[in-house]
Amino acid sequence: MKLVLDEEQRQLREAVRAFLGAASPLSKARHGYDPQVYARLNGELGLAGLIIPEEYGGAGAGLAELAVALEETGAALLPGPFLATAFAAIALTRAPDKELLAAVAEGRTTATLAQTPVDLDGGAVRGTPAQVLSGMEADVLVAPARGGDGDVLVAVELAGPGVTRTPLETLDPTRGQARVVLEDAPARVLGPAPDVGDLLCVALAAEQLGVMRAALDAIVAYAKIRVTFGRYIGSYQGVKHKLADMHCKLEQAESIVRYAAWAADESPDELPGAAALAQAYVGRACFEVARDHLLLYGGIGFTWEHDAHLFYKRAKADEVLLGPPRIHRARLAQLLEL
Repeated sequence: MKLVLDEEQRQLREAVRAFLGAASPLSKARHGYDPQVYARLNGELGLAGLIIPEEYGGAGAGLAELAVALEETGAALLPGPFLATAFAAIALTRAPDKELLAAVAEGRTTATLAQTPVDLDGGAVRGTPAQVLSGMEADVLVAPARGGDGDVLVAVELAGPGVTRTPLETLDPTRGQARVVLEDAPARVLGPAPDVGDLLCVALAAEQLGVMRAALDAIVAYAKIRVTFGRYIGSYQGVKHKLADMHCKLEQAESIVRYAAWAADESPDELPGAAALAQAYVGRACFEVARDHLLLYGGIGFTWEHDAHLFYKRAKADEVLLGPPRIHRARLAQLLEL
């Protein structure tokens, strides 16, 4: 088991952190998706192709490296389709299509993954995938499909015929979702539909870890400079205890995410339990840290102008993205035969 980043992973973390600090600071996050930042993210760092095999133009890295990148994009509340494309890339590496993988790795194509299956009839699909992540920004929808030959994975051009996209009003203003209606939309069969649910849980937990860390760092810094009744608020016992509790949650979450990412790359037998644990614990812990950091700001934390509500909303949206924590707790209990 490996819970500590190696030198290359630390270098990746610093590179992504430095890039996002300059190109996508929090002051830009509230304005939504910037295609130029996303293009630079792929052009300069190649993050879209991080886990895509080298034979398709990617870096051939593992989920542990993707987790490092997602932690930093989560901490920066990066708007746009990076998480959606990471989800799609995870599925595509298990049903490889040379043309599509190469386009994603080069940053020419932005993909997203549907969670609910559609119906395949011949070369066309019908269905309405619910709440497609970054559905308005993506170029290609990768989706499981039910057909005569069993469940397969298909790719649908979202700007093609038979596709209607409608933006949804979401809690998180930094990342959009869409309702996608497919009515005999042309589709390309990529191969048998892979089971990637556990891998998606790990990837999402990595982003949640970044959200937790950034929220805690922000409120600790504020507690050191905010004075009330002639004292820094960080000197009050109630504040110190709350910050200590938040730090403990962060430390536990980091260990869980590192373990789950290691299991995804090195120990597939341990992955189901590690993935269920990641979402059962990290999802709720992330929301609690974001909630408490907002409350500790006092009145200013509730204003629209402050960034605290952005962390709060991202944390809540992520907590239920792959199902509420109770679903993952139930699965973990089943795996442990409890």
